Parts: sequence; structure tokens; C-alpha cells
Amino acid sequence: MNQVHGDNVVEISQVISEPTCDALVTTVPGIALAVMVADCIPLLLSSASVVGAVHVGRRGLVNSIALKTIARMRNLGAGEIHAQLGPSICGRCYEVPQDLADEVCVLHPAAQSLTSQLTPSLDLPKALIASLVAEGVTYEASTICTLEDHGYFSYRRHNITGRTAGVIWL
Repeated sequence: MNQVHGDNVVEISQVISEPTCDALVTTVPGIALAVMVADCIPLLLSSASVVGAVHVGRRGLVNSIALKTIARMRNLGAGEIHAQLGPSICGRCYEVPQDLADEVCVLHPAAQSLTSQLTPSLDLPKALIASLVAEGVTYEASTICTLEDHGYFSYRRHNITGRTAGVIWL
């Protein structure tokens, strides 16, 4: 994907190069979908007949990219959906200005957090999990923080960085 922190979900029926979107879904066995991240959440969604790969950062959480992807998967016939959340920045590390924290937490109260220095931060994984559970989606989530664990890429740590990939297929 050419990820832009938007809310566009693209259905893939054949191999193509870099659609501009933040979520991919497919019903075609053998087509691998990939999401690339450095601190955002790589979200992989699976069902018996549809899979999805989603890039969920702060903007993606606010614009409901995960929920839009789940709705698209259900429209394509997905029954039970299971989510896997990969490593991402944690609530202790994702410091933001108070006004930004307030803006996000109005929509996603579970995102409210504080850094270890007691400054405002956002817990995006916790907020995403709350949204998934509300939709009846089961999940498993990594507890690895990309900023704290130097084995993972972190944009906040390096400003210019590589990416970690999440990949899924039927």
C-alpha cells in the first residue's frame, strides 16, 4: 500500500502495485496483503473467506479505518473475524499535546494514557482493542513497544527509519 493515514479500503482481486489506501482486503486465496509500520499498529484481520491488512495510527483510529475494513469484510461474506495487532508504540511512550489527546479521547476514551513522566499520551492499541471488541471481533495483541524495543523500527526513535511488515493471506 501507499499508506497515507486515510480511510480508504481497497479490495484486491489480483496482484497490483501500491494502491493508495490504508487497508487492503481480499477473498482470493494466495494473494498476500501487507501493511508496513514503524510505530503505528499493523492490524491483520482474518475470517474463513476474507482477510485484511490495515495500517492503524492515530489518524486511522480517529477515521475508523479498522471498522470500515471490518464492514467491508462482512459485506464480502466474512463471518467470525479475528484480529492480530502487531508491535506498535505503547501508551507510556506515545506522548502528544493535551489538546490532541483530548480530541482523540472524545471519540476513543480507552486511548487516554500518561507517559512515565505523567504527560499526556495515547494508548492506540488499547483504544483499537476496545473498538474491535465492540464489533464482536476476537483478537490477540503484541505487547511489544516499538519505541522501547530496539529490535523494531520506530519513527519516534529515529525520525527516518525502516518499516516492519505485517502479511496475511487466505
